[in-house]
Amino acid sequence: MAAPLKLGVAGLGTVGAALVALVTRQRGELAARCGRAIEIVAVSARARGKERGLDLTKLQWFADPVALARSPDIDVLVELIGGAGDPARAAVAAALAAGKSVVTANKALLAAHGVKLAALAESKGVALNFEAAAAAAIPIVKTLRDGLAGNRVARLYGILNGTCNYILTKMEQERMPFAECLAEAQRLGYAEADPTFDVEGHDTAQKLAILASLAFGTKVDESAIYVEGISSIQSADLSAADELGYRVKLLGVAVRTGKGIEQRVHPTMVRKDAAIAQVMGVTNAITIDAEGLNPLTLVGPGAGGPATASAVLSDIADIARGLKVAPFGRPTARLAAVRKAPMQRHEGGYYIRLMARDRPGTAATIAKRLAEQDISLESIVQRHDPGEPAVNGKGRPVPVILITYATTEDAVRKALAAVGRDRVISGRPQVIRIEKN
Repeated sequence: MAAPLKLGVAGLGTVGAALVALVTRQRGELAARCGRAIEIVAVSARARGKERGLDLTKLQWFADPVALARSPDIDVLVELIGGAGDPARAAVAAALAAGKSVVTANKALLAAHGVKLAALAESKGVALNFEAAAAAAIPIVKTLRDGLAGNRVARLYGILNGTCNYILTKMEQERMPFAECLAEAQRLGYAEADPTFDVEGHDTAQKLAILASLAFGTKVDESAIYVEGISSIQSADLSAADELGYRVKLLGVAVRTGKGIEQRVHPTMVRKDAAIAQVMGVTNAITIDAEGLNPLTLVGPGAGGPATASAVLSDIADIARGLKVAPFGRPTARLAAVRKAPMQRHEGGYYIRLMARDRPGTAATIAKRLAEQDISLESIVQRHDPGEPAVNGKGRPVPVILITYATTEDAVRKALAAVGRDRVISGRPQVIRIEKN
Protein backbone atom coordinates (compact mmCIF):
# COMPACT_ATOMS: atom_id res chain seq x y z
CA MET A 1 0.00 0.00 0.00
CA ALA A 2 1.20 3.54 -0.78
CA ALA A 3 2.40 5.88 1.96
CA PRO A 4 -0.33 7.63 3.93
CA LEU A 5 -1.71 10.94 2.65
CA LYS A 6 -0.93 13.45 5.39
CA LEU A 7 -3.38 16.29 6.01
CA GLY A 8 -3.05 19.63 7.73
CA VAL A 9 -6.42 21.07 8.75
CA ALA A 10 -6.69 24.85 9.11
CA GLY A 11 -9.82 25.76 11.03
CA LEU A 12 -11.47 23.67 13.74
CA GLY A 13 -14.95 25.14 13.81
CA THR A 14 -18.11 23.13 13.16
CA VAL A 15 -16.87 21.71 9.86
CA GLY A 16 -13.24 21.21 10.90
CA ALA A 17 -14.20 19.34 14.06
CA ALA A 18 -16.66 17.20 12.09
CA LEU A 19 -13.95 16.38 9.54
CA VAL A 20 -11.44 15.27 12.19
CA ALA A 21 -14.07 13.01 13.73
CA LEU A 22 -15.11 11.63 10.34
CA VAL A 23 -11.55 10.80 9.23
CA THR A 24 -10.91 9.08 12.56
CA ARG A 25 -14.13 7.07 12.32
CA GLN A 26 -13.68 6.05 8.66
CA ARG A 27 -9.94 5.33 8.77
CA GLY A 28 -10.18 1.69 7.68
CA GLU A 29 -12.85 2.28 5.03
CA LEU A 30 -10.90 5.16 3.52
CA ALA A 31 -7.71 3.09 3.25
CA ALA A 32 -9.62 0.30 1.51
CA ARG A 33 -11.30 2.66 -0.96
CA CYS A 34 -8.32 4.87 -1.72
CA GLY A 35 -5.49 2.34 -1.63
CA ARG A 36 -3.66 4.34 1.02
CA ALA A 37 -4.31 5.62 4.50
CA ILE A 38 -5.49 9.18 5.12
CA GLU A 39 -4.09 10.77 8.26
CA ILE A 40 -4.56 14.16 9.88
CA VAL A 41 -1.12 15.03 11.26
CA ALA A 42 -1.41 18.77 12.02
CA VAL A 43 -4.04 21.39 12.76
CA SER A 44 -4.38 25.14 13.17
CA ALA A 45 -7.04 27.22 14.89
CA ARG A 46 -7.41 30.49 16.77
CA ALA A 47 -7.89 29.00 20.24
CA ARG A 48 -5.80 25.99 21.23
CA GLY A 49 -7.51 25.37 24.57
CA LYS A 50 -11.09 25.42 23.31
CA GLU A 51 -13.12 22.27 24.08
CA ARG A 52 -14.02 20.59 20.80
CA GLY A 53 -14.70 17.01 21.89
CA LEU A 54 -11.58 15.87 20.00
CA ASP A 55 -8.29 14.33 21.06
CA LEU A 56 -5.68 16.57 19.41
CA THR A 57 -2.77 15.59 21.66
CA LYS A 58 -0.99 13.56 18.97
CA LEU A 59 -1.30 16.25 16.29
CA GLN A 60 1.11 19.09 15.56
CA TRP A 61 -0.37 22.46 16.49
CA PHE A 62 0.23 25.60 14.41
CA ALA A 63 -0.93 28.98 15.64
CA ASP A 64 -0.29 30.35 12.13
CA PRO A 65 -2.20 28.60 9.28
CA VAL A 66 0.35 29.88 6.76
CA ALA A 67 3.10 28.07 8.65
CA LEU A 68 0.93 24.95 8.59
CA ALA A 69 0.49 25.35 4.82
CA ARG A 70 4.25 25.41 4.33
CA SER A 71 5.02 22.55 6.70
CA PRO A 72 7.03 19.74 5.05
CA ASP A 73 5.09 17.27 7.20
CA ILE A 74 1.81 17.64 5.27
CA ASP A 75 0.82 16.67 1.73
CA VAL A 76 -2.55 18.46 1.60
CA LEU A 77 -3.86 21.61 3.24
CA VAL A 78 -7.56 21.49 4.16
CA GLU A 79 -8.68 25.11 4.52
CA LEU A 80 -11.80 25.53 6.66
CA ILE A 81 -11.12 29.00 8.04
CA GLY A 82 -13.53 30.88 5.80
CA GLY A 83 -13.54 34.41 4.42
CA ALA A 84 -12.25 35.89 1.18
CA GLY A 85 -9.14 37.46 2.70
CA ASP A 86 -6.29 36.46 4.96
CA PRO A 87 -5.44 34.21 6.69
CA ALA A 88 -7.44 31.84 4.45
CA ARG A 89 -6.18 33.34 1.20
CA ALA A 90 -2.57 33.49 2.36
CA ALA A 91 -2.65 29.91 3.63
CA VAL A 92 -4.13 28.49 0.43
CA ALA A 93 -1.71 30.44 -1.77
CA ALA A 94 1.24 29.32 0.40
CA ALA A 95 0.25 25.67 0.19
CA LEU A 96 -0.19 25.78 -3.60
CA ALA A 97 3.08 27.64 -4.06
CA ALA A 98 4.81 24.95 -1.99
CA GLY A 99 3.44 22.26 -4.33
CA LYS A 100 0.77 20.97 -1.96
CA SER A 101 -2.80 20.18 -2.98
CA VAL A 102 -5.59 22.11 -1.29
CA VAL A 103 -9.15 21.19 -0.33
CA THR A 104 -11.41 24.05 0.71
CA ALA A 105 -15.05 24.71 1.56
CA ASN A 106 -14.55 28.47 1.25
CA LYS A 107 -17.05 29.90 -1.26
CA ALA A 108 -16.08 33.50 -0.47
CA LEU A 109 -12.42 32.82 -1.25
CA LEU A 110 -13.24 31.10 -4.53
CA ALA A 111 -15.74 33.75 -5.61
CA ALA A 112 -13.10 36.46 -5.07
CA HIS A 113 -9.84 34.72 -6.00
CA GLY A 114 -10.78 31.36 -7.51
CA VAL A 115 -9.29 31.89 -10.97
CA LYS A 116 -5.91 33.11 -9.65
CA LEU A 117 -5.68 30.25 -7.17
CA ALA A 118 -6.68 27.72 -9.83
CA ALA A 119 -3.97 29.06 -12.14
CA LEU A 120 -1.43 28.68 -9.35
CA ALA A 121 -2.56 25.10 -8.71
CA GLU A 122 -2.23 24.31 -12.42
CA SER A 123 1.26 25.80 -12.62
CA LYS A 124 2.37 23.63 -9.69
CA GLY A 125 0.64 20.48 -10.93
CA VAL A 126 -1.46 20.08 -7.78
CA ALA A 127 -5.17 19.87 -7.01
CA LEU A 128 -7.52 22.61 -5.80
CA ASN A 129 -10.74 20.85 -4.81
CA PHE A 130 -13.87 22.57 -3.48
CA GLU A 131 -16.90 20.27 -3.60
CA ALA A 132 -18.14 21.59 -0.26
CA ALA A 133 -18.04 25.25 -1.31
CA ALA A 134 -21.19 25.36 -3.43
CA ALA A 135 -23.82 23.14 -1.81
CA ALA A 136 -22.17 21.09 0.95
CA ALA A 137 -23.22 17.44 0.63
CA ILE A 138 -24.75 17.80 -2.87
CA PRO A 139 -22.07 16.55 -5.31
CA ILE A 140 -22.70 19.37 -7.77
CA VAL A 141 -19.07 20.24 -8.52
CA LYS A 142 -18.18 16.72 -9.62
CA THR A 143 -21.47 16.43 -11.51
CA LEU A 144 -20.76 19.55 -13.57
CA ARG A 145 -17.01 19.11 -13.93
CA ASP A 146 -16.82 15.35 -14.46
CA GLY A 147 -20.21 13.68 -14.83
CA LEU A 148 -21.49 16.14 -17.46
CA ALA A 149 -18.18 16.81 -19.19
CA GLY A 150 -19.71 15.70 -22.48
CA ASN A 151 -22.95 17.66 -22.18
CA ARG A 152 -23.50 21.30 -23.11
CA VAL A 153 -25.33 22.97 -20.24
CA ALA A 154 -28.10 25.36 -21.25
CA ARG A 155 -29.30 26.43 -17.81
CA LEU A 156 -28.55 25.84 -14.15
CA TYR A 157 -30.73 27.05 -11.31
CA GLY A 158 -31.10 26.19 -7.68
CA ILE A 159 -31.91 26.80 -4.05
CA LEU A 160 -28.45 27.48 -2.67
CA ASN A 161 -29.22 29.02 0.71
CA GLY A 162 -31.00 26.99 3.39
CA THR A 163 -31.75 30.04 5.55
CA CYS A 164 -33.82 31.70 2.84
CA ASN A 165 -35.56 28.47 1.92
CA TYR A 166 -36.46 27.89 5.57
CA ILE A 167 -37.90 31.40 5.91
CA LEU A 168 -39.98 31.14 2.72
CA THR A 169 -41.22 27.69 3.73
CA LYS A 170 -42.24 28.96 7.15
CA MET A 171 -43.96 32.02 5.69
CA GLU A 172 -45.94 29.87 3.27
CA GLN A 173 -46.94 27.05 5.60
CA GLU A 174 -47.67 29.05 8.74
CA ARG A 175 -48.73 32.39 7.20
CA MET A 176 -46.12 34.20 9.29
CA PRO A 177 -44.56 37.54 8.24
CA PHE A 178 -40.94 37.70 7.13
CA ALA A 179 -39.64 39.31 10.34
CA GLU A 180 -41.13 36.60 12.57
CA CYS A 181 -39.79 33.79 10.37
CA LEU A 182 -36.33 35.36 10.35
CA ALA A 183 -36.36 35.61 14.14
CA GLU A 184 -37.33 31.94 14.35
CA ALA A 185 -34.49 31.00 11.97
CA GLN A 186 -32.05 32.92 14.15
CA ARG A 187 -33.33 31.21 17.29
CA LEU A 188 -32.81 27.79 15.69
CA GLY A 189 -29.32 28.68 14.47
CA TYR A 190 -30.25 28.69 10.75
CA ALA A 191 -29.61 32.43 10.43
CA GLU A 192 -26.78 34.60 11.72
CA ALA A 193 -27.28 37.47 14.17
CA ASP A 194 -26.72 39.72 11.13
CA PRO A 195 -28.61 37.81 8.42
CA THR A 196 -28.02 40.33 5.62
CA PHE A 197 -25.52 38.18 3.70
CA ASP A 198 -28.04 35.34 3.48
CA VAL A 199 -31.41 37.07 3.08
CA GLU A 200 -30.18 39.67 0.58
CA GLY A 201 -28.87 36.94 -1.74
CA HIS A 202 -25.09 37.41 -1.48
CA ASP A 203 -24.37 33.89 -0.17
CA THR A 204 -26.33 32.46 -3.09
CA ALA A 205 -24.45 34.73 -5.52
CA GLN A 206 -21.04 33.48 -4.39
CA LYS A 207 -22.12 29.88 -4.89
CA LEU A 208 -23.71 30.67 -8.26
CA ALA A 209 -20.49 32.32 -9.47
CA ILE A 210 -18.61 29.07 -8.81
CA LEU A 211 -21.26 26.85 -10.42
CA ALA A 212 -21.62 29.07 -13.49
CA SER A 213 -17.87 28.80 -14.10
CA LEU A 214 -18.09 25.00 -14.00
CA ALA A 215 -21.22 24.88 -16.15
CA PHE A 216 -20.29 27.41 -18.83
CA GLY A 217 -16.51 27.72 -18.77
CA THR A 218 -16.55 31.33 -17.57
CA LYS A 219 -14.31 33.08 -15.09
CA VAL A 220 -15.64 33.19 -11.54
CA ASP A 221 -16.97 36.72 -11.13
CA GLU A 222 -19.48 37.50 -8.40
CA SER A 223 -19.77 41.09 -9.63
CA ALA A 224 -21.33 39.81 -12.87
CA ILE A 225 -24.42 38.57 -11.01
CA TYR A 226 -27.63 40.54 -10.53
CA VAL A 227 -28.62 40.09 -6.87
CA GLU A 228 -31.95 40.65 -5.12
CA GLY A 229 -32.94 39.19 -1.74
CA ILE A 230 -36.15 38.03 -0.06
CA SER A 231 -36.74 40.78 2.50
CA SER A 232 -39.46 42.39 0.34
CA ILE A 233 -41.52 39.19 0.09
CA GLN A 234 -44.83 39.35 1.94
CA SER A 235 -47.29 36.68 3.01
CA ALA A 236 -49.72 38.05 0.42
CA ASP A 237 -47.27 37.09 -2.34
CA LEU A 238 -46.97 33.51 -1.08
CA SER A 239 -50.76 33.17 -0.75
CA ALA A 240 -51.28 34.50 -4.27
CA ALA A 241 -48.57 32.18 -5.63
CA ASP A 242 -50.27 29.23 -3.95
CA GLU A 243 -53.64 30.06 -5.50
CA LEU A 244 -52.08 30.47 -8.94
CA GLY A 245 -50.21 27.16 -8.76
CA TYR A 246 -46.77 28.55 -7.92
CA ARG A 247 -44.34 28.58 -5.04
CA VAL A 248 -41.79 31.31 -4.26
CA LYS A 249 -38.12 30.34 -3.92
CA LEU A 250 -34.89 32.33 -3.81
CA LEU A 251 -33.06 30.96 -6.84
CA GLY A 252 -29.62 31.40 -8.27
CA VAL A 253 -29.97 31.13 -12.06
CA ALA A 254 -27.32 30.94 -14.77
CA VAL A 255 -28.53 30.54 -18.34
CA ARG A 256 -26.92 30.52 -21.77
CA THR A 257 -28.47 33.19 -24.01
CA GLY A 258 -27.74 34.58 -27.45
CA LYS A 259 -26.11 37.55 -25.72
CA GLY A 260 -23.92 35.56 -23.34
CA ILE A 261 -24.33 33.96 -19.92
CA GLU A 262 -27.04 35.58 -17.79
CA GLN A 263 -26.48 35.18 -14.05
CA ARG A 264 -29.04 36.32 -11.46
CA VAL A 265 -30.20 35.76 -7.90
CA HIS A 266 -33.72 36.79 -6.91
CA PRO A 267 -37.04 35.55 -5.52
CA THR A 268 -38.66 33.44 -8.20
CA MET A 269 -42.01 31.82 -8.79
CA VAL A 270 -41.79 28.19 -9.89
CA ARG A 271 -44.69 25.93 -10.71
CA LYS A 272 -45.66 23.60 -7.88
CA ASP A 273 -45.18 20.53 -10.09
CA ALA A 274 -41.48 21.38 -10.61
CA ALA A 275 -39.06 19.17 -8.68
CA ILE A 276 -37.37 22.18 -7.12
CA ALA A 277 -40.70 23.50 -5.80
CA GLN A 278 -40.99 20.44 -3.54
CA VAL A 279 -37.76 21.30 -1.69
CA MET A 280 -38.70 22.78 1.66
CA GLY A 281 -36.96 23.89 4.85
CA VAL A 282 -33.18 24.22 5.03
CA THR A 283 -32.62 21.75 2.18
CA ASN A 284 -30.83 22.84 -1.03
CA ALA A 285 -31.49 21.73 -4.61
CA ILE A 286 -29.96 22.36 -8.02
CA THR A 287 -31.50 21.66 -11.44
CA ILE A 288 -29.37 21.32 -14.57
CA ASP A 289 -30.73 21.55 -18.12
CA ALA A 290 -28.22 20.05 -20.54
CA GLU A 291 -28.26 18.71 -24.07
CA GLY A 292 -29.18 15.05 -24.26
CA LEU A 293 -30.73 14.96 -20.78
CA ASN A 294 -34.04 15.59 -19.15
CA PRO A 295 -33.61 18.20 -16.39
CA LEU A 296 -31.47 16.72 -13.64
CA THR A 297 -32.21 17.80 -10.05
CA LEU A 298 -29.90 17.12 -7.12
CA VAL A 299 -31.28 17.59 -3.61
CA GLY A 300 -29.60 17.45 -0.21
CA PRO A 301 -28.33 19.30 2.84
CA GLY A 302 -26.52 22.47 1.81
CA ALA A 303 -24.89 23.24 5.16
CA GLY A 304 -24.00 21.77 8.54
CA GLY A 305 -20.88 20.20 9.96
CA PRO A 306 -21.36 16.53 9.02
CA ALA A 307 -22.75 17.30 5.53
CA THR A 308 -19.96 19.72 4.66
CA ALA A 309 -17.28 17.46 6.15
CA SER A 310 -18.56 14.63 3.97
CA ALA A 311 -18.01 16.70 0.83
CA VAL A 312 -14.57 17.80 2.02
CA LEU A 313 -13.58 14.19 2.62
CA SER A 314 -14.71 13.19 -0.87
CA ASP A 315 -12.25 15.73 -2.29
CA ILE A 316 -9.49 14.41 -0.05
CA ALA A 317 -10.25 10.87 -1.22
CA ASP A 318 -9.85 11.97 -4.85
CA ILE A 319 -6.37 13.26 -4.08
CA ALA A 320 -5.50 10.04 -2.24
CA ARG A 321 -6.54 8.09 -5.34
CA GLY A 322 -4.31 10.25 -7.55
CA LEU A 323 -7.20 11.98 -9.34
CA LYS A 324 -6.50 15.52 -10.50
CA VAL A 325 -8.37 17.75 -12.95
CA ALA A 326 -8.42 21.45 -13.74
CA PRO A 327 -10.24 23.04 -10.78
CA PHE A 328 -12.94 24.66 -12.95
CA GLY A 329 -13.14 21.87 -15.52
CA ARG A 330 -10.80 23.44 -18.06
CA PRO A 331 -7.47 25.31 -17.91
CA THR A 332 -7.85 28.79 -16.47
CA ALA A 333 -6.43 30.28 -19.69
CA ARG A 334 -9.52 28.95 -21.48
CA LEU A 335 -12.08 30.38 -19.07
CA ALA A 336 -14.07 33.12 -20.79
CA ALA A 337 -14.64 36.55 -19.30
CA VAL A 338 -18.24 37.28 -18.31
CA ARG A 339 -19.98 40.63 -18.00
CA LYS A 340 -22.99 41.51 -15.90
CA ALA A 341 -26.05 41.10 -18.10
CA PRO A 342 -28.41 44.08 -17.76
CA MET A 343 -31.62 42.83 -16.20
CA GLN A 344 -33.55 45.07 -18.58
CA ARG A 345 -32.86 42.43 -21.24
CA HIS A 346 -34.16 39.54 -19.17
CA GLU A 347 -37.15 37.83 -20.78
CA GLY A 348 -39.79 35.78 -19.01
CA GLY A 349 -43.10 35.84 -17.23
CA TYR A 350 -43.78 38.14 -14.27
CA TYR A 351 -45.96 38.24 -11.19
CA ILE A 352 -47.01 41.81 -10.37
CA ARG A 353 -48.97 42.82 -7.27
CA LEU A 354 -50.37 46.35 -7.21
CA MET A 355 -52.43 48.20 -4.62
CA ALA A 356 -54.81 49.86 -7.05
CA ARG A 357 -56.95 52.81 -5.95
CA ASP A 358 -60.60 51.83 -6.01
CA ARG A 359 -62.04 54.44 -8.34
CA PRO A 360 -63.33 54.58 -11.92
CA GLY A 361 -60.73 54.26 -14.66
CA THR A 362 -57.99 52.66 -12.59
CA ALA A 363 -58.14 49.25 -14.30
CA ALA A 364 -58.30 50.85 -17.74
CA THR A 365 -55.25 53.00 -16.97
CA ILE A 366 -53.21 50.01 -15.80
CA ALA A 367 -54.25 47.98 -18.85
CA LYS A 368 -53.33 50.86 -21.17
CA ARG A 369 -49.84 51.23 -19.72
CA LEU A 370 -49.19 47.50 -20.02
CA ALA A 371 -50.46 47.47 -23.62
CA GLU A 372 -48.15 50.36 -24.51
CA GLN A 373 -45.23 48.06 -23.67
CA ASP A 374 -46.75 45.08 -25.53
CA ILE A 375 -47.27 43.18 -22.27
CA SER A 376 -49.93 40.45 -22.49
CA LEU A 377 -51.62 39.07 -19.40
CA GLU A 378 -52.10 35.40 -18.65
CA SER A 379 -54.29 36.10 -15.62
CA ILE A 380 -55.57 38.93 -13.45
CA VAL A 381 -56.95 38.62 -9.93
CA GLN A 382 -58.57 41.45 -7.99
CA ARG A 383 -59.41 41.31 -4.30
CA HIS A 384 -61.21 43.70 -2.00
CA ASP A 385 -59.50 43.83 1.37
CA PRO A 386 -61.67 45.58 3.98
CA GLY A 387 -58.69 45.90 6.28
CA GLU A 388 -56.90 48.41 4.03
CA PRO A 389 -57.33 52.11 4.96
CA ALA A 390 -58.83 54.65 2.59
CA VAL A 391 -56.43 56.86 0.61
CA ASN A 392 -57.34 60.55 0.67
CA GLY A 393 -60.96 59.62 1.18
CA LYS A 394 -61.16 58.09 -2.30
CA GLY A 395 -61.69 54.45 -1.37
CA ARG A 396 -59.45 51.70 -0.11
CA PRO A 397 -56.60 50.33 -2.24
CA VAL A 398 -57.54 47.06 -3.91
CA PRO A 399 -54.93 44.31 -4.35
CA VAL A 400 -54.58 43.48 -8.05
CA ILE A 401 -52.41 40.55 -9.08
CA LEU A 402 -51.19 40.21 -12.65
CA ILE A 403 -49.42 37.27 -14.28
CA THR A 404 -47.83 38.21 -17.59
CA TYR A 405 -46.85 36.12 -20.56
CA ALA A 406 -43.18 36.30 -21.55
CA THR A 407 -41.98 39.87 -21.76
CA THR A 408 -38.87 41.86 -20.92
CA GLU A 409 -37.77 43.37 -17.63
CA ASP A 410 -37.44 46.71 -19.37
CA ALA A 411 -41.05 46.61 -20.56
CA VAL A 412 -42.35 45.75 -17.09
CA ARG A 413 -40.34 48.52 -15.41
CA LYS A 414 -41.43 51.12 -17.97
CA ALA A 415 -45.11 50.13 -17.68
CA LEU A 416 -45.04 50.27 -13.88
CA ALA A 417 -43.24 53.61 -13.89
CA ALA A 418 -46.00 55.01 -16.10
CA VAL A 419 -48.68 53.55 -13.81
CA GLY A 420 -46.98 55.21 -10.85
CA ARG A 421 -46.99 58.59 -12.59
CA ASP A 422 -50.72 58.16 -13.25
CA ARG A 423 -51.26 58.01 -9.46
CA VAL A 424 -53.67 55.09 -9.71
CA ILE A 425 -51.77 52.85 -7.32
CA SER A 426 -50.70 53.13 -3.70
CA GLY A 427 -47.23 52.14 -2.53
CA ARG A 428 -44.60 50.25 -4.47
CA PRO A 429 -45.51 47.43 -6.89
CA GLN A 430 -44.25 43.97 -6.01
CA VAL A 431 -42.57 42.22 -8.94
CA ILE A 432 -41.43 38.59 -8.89
CA ARG A 433 -39.98 36.82 -11.92
CA ILE A 434 -41.40 33.47 -13.02
CA GLU A 435 -38.90 30.75 -13.96
CA LYS A 436 -39.95 28.38 -16.71
CA ASN A 437 -39.76 24.71 -15.62
